[in-house]
Amino acid sequence: MNRIVLVTGAGSGIGAATAAVFATDGSHVVCVDVDGPAAAATARALSARGHSASSAALDVRDEHDWEQVVGRSMADHGRLDVLVSCAGVSSGSPLADTELGEWRRVLATNLDGAFLATKHGLRAMRERGGVIVHVGSASGIRAAPGAAAYSVSKAGLGMLVRVAAKECRDGGIPVRVCAVSPAGVRTPMWERMPFFQEIVTQTGSVAAAFDALEQGGGGKFSDPEDVARVIRFLASDDARHLNGVEIPADSGYVL
Repeated sequence: MNRIVLVTGAGSGIGAATAAVFATDGSHVVCVDVDGPAAAATARALSARGHSASSAALDVRDEHDWEQVVGRSMADHGRLDVLVSCAGVSSGSPLADTELGEWRRVLATNLDGAFLATKHGLRAMRERGGVIVHVGSASGIRAAPGAAAYSVSKAGLGMLVRVAAKECRDGGIPVRVCAVSPAGVRTPMWERMPFFQEIVTQTGSVAAAFDALEQGGGGKFSDPEDVARVIRFLASDDARHLNGVEIPADSGYVL
């Protein structure tokens, strides 16, 4: 497909799976992550399989990082065709027990980071056109008790997508902005959460912990590749009439 695709959060999980999907399709993928070595490892793995990839460290909360990484991509390739915003953090505490610092940490990454991705993506794409795809969450559509900061950050992301899409449409800017919002996905994000670690201890393995959550009514967990394929569709010409939409790729969780 010979496109230039920038993927945030490419060091693991949905981001790494998304980078692989686009690279396999023939795109050059710029893998970025706050963990620079993890992003580099993803790019090396893709290059070892004969794909075109590069990497950079990028903190999605830092506008200077965005200016540097997008500027370098434009200098190296002359364009940016697709930007996929996968980077995110989670948090699990009741609203009344959530510290202000934790609230701000989650919103800074999930919402401020998405704003900066959209802002700098639009600036790079507004002449030639392109697609911006954000990874939201079913928890931004259906309230998630015990995860207030996360749920609110992803709900705000849904409105950001719609506002950006409408600005582009009304302003004649040839950029589409969409989101895919999964429910539970088998990613390392879960493994860092204290309650999940307790389940791992009880069940004996990460896989068994995911199975226990499914059986306990948490809904069916997706694999990162499942989400990556929806992202690829939203960025494709097959989705050229989709703009400002948020697709809940969640096995019906929000119904």
